Amino acid sequence: MDPEIGGGIAGSAVTFLLVKLDAFATREWNMQENIRRAVLNLGRELRSIEALLRDAASKKDPDHQFTVWIQNVRDQAYAIEDVLDLFKLDQESIWRRFKRRHSINNLIQNIEESLQSIQRTKERYQTMTFTRIRSASNNTDHHVRVEPAVNGNLDTVGIEEPTEKLASWASEEEKQRLEVMFVVGMAGSGKTTLVRSVYEKVKHDFESHVWITASKSKTKLDILTLLVVKFGCPITQRADVVGLTRKLRKHLLNKRYVIVLDDLWVKEVWESVKLALPDGRNSRIIITTRRGDIANSCRDGDSIDIHKIQPLSPERAAELFCLKAFSRNGRCPSGLEEVSKSILQKCDGLPLGIIQIGRLLSIKPLTRNQWKIFHDSLESELRSNGELSDIVKVLSASYKDLPYHLRYCFLYMSIFPETNPVKRRRLVRLWIAEGFVIEKSGMTLEEVGEDYLKELIDRNLIKANELDFDGLPKSVGVHSLMLKMILPLSHEENFCTVCSGAGRNLTENTRRLSIQKEDFDVSQDLPHVRSFFSFGIGKVKIGSNFKLVKVLDIQGTPLEEFPNVITDLLLLRYLSLRNTNIKSIPRSLGDLRHLETLDLKQTLVTKVPKSVLQLEKLRNLLVYRYNYMEGVPPFDIVQGFKAPKKITALKNLQKLSFVKASVQSRLSRQLRMIQGLENLTQLRKLGVVELAKEDGASLCHSIGKMPNLHSLSVTSLSMEVPIELDAMTNNPPALLQRLYLKGPLLKFPSWISSLHDLVRIRLKWSSLAENPIAALQNLPYLVELQLLDAFTGTQLGFKSGKFRQLKILDLQQLEQLSSIVMEEGTLPCLQKLIISHCSKLGQVPGGIENLIHLQMLLLYDMPDPFVTRLRRNGGRLRRLVQHIPCIHSFKQRQLEDLS
Repeated sequence: MDPEIGGGIAGSAVTFLLVKLDAFATREWNMQENIRRAVLNLGRELRSIEALLRDAASKKDPDHQFTVWIQNVRDQAYAIEDVLDLFKLDQESIWRRFKRRHSINNLIQNIEESLQSIQRTKERYQTMTFTRIRSASNNTDHHVRVEPAVNGNLDTVGIEEPTEKLASWASEEEKQRLEVMFVVGMAGSGKTTLVRSVYEKVKHDFESHVWITASKSKTKLDILTLLVVKFGCPITQRADVVGLTRKLRKHLLNKRYVIVLDDLWVKEVWESVKLALPDGRNSRIIITTRRGDIANSCRDGDSIDIHKIQPLSPERAAELFCLKAFSRNGRCPSGLEEVSKSILQKCDGLPLGIIQIGRLLSIKPLTRNQWKIFHDSLESELRSNGELSDIVKVLSASYKDLPYHLRYCFLYMSIFPETNPVKRRRLVRLWIAEGFVIEKSGMTLEEVGEDYLKELIDRNLIKANELDFDGLPKSVGVHSLMLKMILPLSHEENFCTVCSGAGRNLTENTRRLSIQKEDFDVSQDLPHVRSFFSFGIGKVKIGSNFKLVKVLDIQGTPLEEFPNVITDLLLLRYLSLRNTNIKSIPRSLGDLRHLETLDLKQTLVTKVPKSVLQLEKLRNLLVYRYNYMEGVPPFDIVQGFKAPKKITALKNLQKLSFVKASVQSRLSRQLRMIQGLENLTQLRKLGVVELAKEDGASLCHSIGKMPNLHSLSVTSLSMEVPIELDAMTNNPPALLQRLYLKGPLLKFPSWISSLHDLVRIRLKWSSLAENPIAALQNLPYLVELQLLDAFTGTQLGFKSGKFRQLKILDLQQLEQLSSIVMEEGTLPCLQKLIISHCSKLGQVPGGIENLIHLQMLLLYDMPDPFVTRLRRNGGRLRRLVQHIPCIHSFKQRQLEDLS
């Protein structure tokens, strides 16, 4: 394993441990004095070691001894974490049930002795580090890069369209100003190849042109010096940044120039170059970088744009692969199609992987057996001594560039199977449970975690698999080749052990377990396991040996009853039994005092015991299921749960859904749970079902005390019982982004019009006589609007200049609706229009032809004349929708493609 990567993991372990030590020393005021003193000593020693690790991060080619030292640091960090958690167990008064040979004092003494050994070797390694750093400074450091071929077109397959687009941008002469384009993509995505193609095509249109490889090791002075030299300017030996900036600016003044900065890693390098560039004369700067976060932070006006590299389509990927693997004729032999397709899938559209693997296969015999051997050994070929190790070296540079606090977060992706994208919110909750998310003043842990994820996505290490309506990722994953890089790293560094296919031996020191196979029995003693995941469809037997487990995620396993052993896991922070068949949870769940997330979504649980009130650290309580049915969703599709009356005592709750409001005694109104919700001032998401009309005012009062509320869902007691929300007029939740109202509304709540941040609203079975469009049309950030049996009128009108950001408009079961009018200039961003079960609507909305960004028109069980008028051959209104790329009509679930 690359020692630099291993050092990064050790550094992350120490960084997170120091945060934990500080919190521990502050919180555990009743520690014995000798234990407190020992903990403080450990902290001081670890800070010294952390500083050494940071210094060593820039050291090149560390020797074997240093690698062993790093592993010792990591192991001792893990051991200290175990001791802190054992102390927690001691505080829970079950120490006598936890059979270990040493007391906490003895454990700390053992660790102190080990750290003293590390201390004795530290100075020697510091000397070695500084010596090597000085030595390394005399040599230019280059990250391993696979340079594109410029003497041919083979490597430019699939980039013809973006090449033309960027070349057109570079040659445009309308705006007499300097313009900048960041070309952003993950390592190996073809950024340099694309920009090289553009550069060679346009460089002679400029008076001056220069290509500079920035790389991480080059400083501001280095880059400015290279630019001055390449532009042919004289330079003195003692040139500084200020002098070079003036010289470069003077040389480029009144010239039209193009500069390429390839492989930018540091924002300050670009900032210094920018100061040397005169504006005007249609000059162009093109910057390639895998750091999308840098590109986003530099985008301070319309003169700076970003082009994001997309993976090759399956067709173009296959074309590139065949050109490399079968260089003689570019065609795959008939006997190798299946194995070639499987190999290509592992490349996941990444040109680097396709080219390198294709080149290697081109020299192998064209036999099915040889290619199958290569296919099955691909993971080993990617390792440090394998024939494809350059791929990993290119990819790993992005990992090495991560700050310590993000390395564990990224490595966490090794837990999840490649075929199982992980939901964004789930991942953030898991990071929090693991202790990876560090508190920031003025932000919730969830907000900090979202920032972590955004940075990892911007750095092109994690990819968004599916986007939500608001552009945020619903689920995320990592590239197939990136996963193959981090899996062995995760195992060798004892971060996570993945059990899939053939059995893998578990060691006593295993810290995280990811079960990706059917029927797994964990019966051996694994005292150090912190996290346990099951992704198989078979049964998983959990033993009583996981005393230090903090994360237990066994969603989707065939469970019928709550495993009693869970209530012995007293340090548990995260418990997910989602998508299981359990029907109840025991009272002893209240013993899990550290629990932060309880996820019982899509289970048969309809009630939680009073003992849940003991879970004072609980942040997420998710207990509900959807009763999916074919056709139109029923009113009671969401089944919530009966909560204890004093659920409002859980003041750290961030998410509570879906709680039943109808189960409290009608004889004691003061005890109604709905009235006490005002105490949950930290709530960000609230879901309430079975709301009685008379409880509407109480709910409004409670919601007014929730300043952080981002999502609100309210369902009435039945389709006949109205929702009364008028009492919220004085203090609506200012940060609300998502609003779901299901049930009759006697009138449209006026306060909704003041929700500046609202991005989605869904009104279902509202049966409004007044048109809600006028009250919603000025909301500045509204992206999605759904009206399902929400309006009893005959006409909907959308006025010019309104709904400026709306992208999705969903109209369902508007039985009286006979016409829709869309004035020119309305809905300028609309991309998706759904019209369903509107039996009296005779034709598409008037003005639909002006919606130039409309990409999809979906029709469900619409009258035959409506559909006939849109058909390709002879449809009377076909001309109005011919600009829409996708038009689908469903009749009794049968699809007719009208595109």
